[in-house]
Amino acid sequence: MPHPRFDVITIFPDQFPPLVELGVVGRAFKKGLATLHCWNPRDFTTDPHRTVDDRPYGGGPGMVMLAEPLVKTLQAIRADRGDQAPLIFLTPHGPLLRQASLRSLSQTEGAILLCGRYEGVDQRFIDSYVDQTYCLGDFVLSGGELAVACLLDAWVRLLPEALNHAESAVQDSFESGLLDCPHYTRPEVFENKAVPDVLLSGNHGKISDWRFEQSKLYTERFRPELLNKN
Repeated sequence: MPHPRFDVITIFPDQFPPLVELGVVGRAFKKGLATLHCWNPRDFTTDPHRTVDDRPYGGGPGMVMLAEPLVKTLQAIRADRGDQAPLIFLTPHGPLLRQASLRSLSQTEGAILLCGRYEGVDQRFIDSYVDQTYCLGDFVLSGGELAVACLLDAWVRLLPEALNHAESAVQDSFESGLLDCPHYTRPEVFENKAVPDVLLSGNHGKISDWRFEQSKLYTERFRPELLNKN
């Protein structure tokens, strides 16, 4: 499978270097398992102020991202990539981003990712150029950079060789439709609370059964809607 390439359209490209330098995902980028390129729409403007936004028609608060700089940025990206990678936009109007979607995305050659800002993006750009939309949840961020960073983190960690143990991703919450089970480490007793005996038994069959039952119990307690969905 080819290593994915990510092209991020953002007016704040400085927010992304930590993603490719730190932690599990940073190691994946350093190993060349994926590449990240940031493109600033301000670089594709022609006025002295490098304007990328304007007041909304119809009045109201906030500003709206201009379509033309975004189109020029997208054209430059497509010319540089030489392919038709999908343009993904994180927006409240998209379907909820789920682990199954990330599994599918991780099998592709990457994507172009649009970071929205201000009050929104000119709808004409969205209608003509955006291929896929996703929503992280029912909350509002100041801009799309954090949302895109979350998507990239969740995507890259699913790539082969990204994690030290491939089973780590398989056992994560949501992979089986359930939350992950609780985990314990040393010491065996902490503040008078002991590690469950089954985890000390060495019986891997019983341990596996216990973890599965705990996953079901945790899901029923904290996210019962996942059980109803399944």
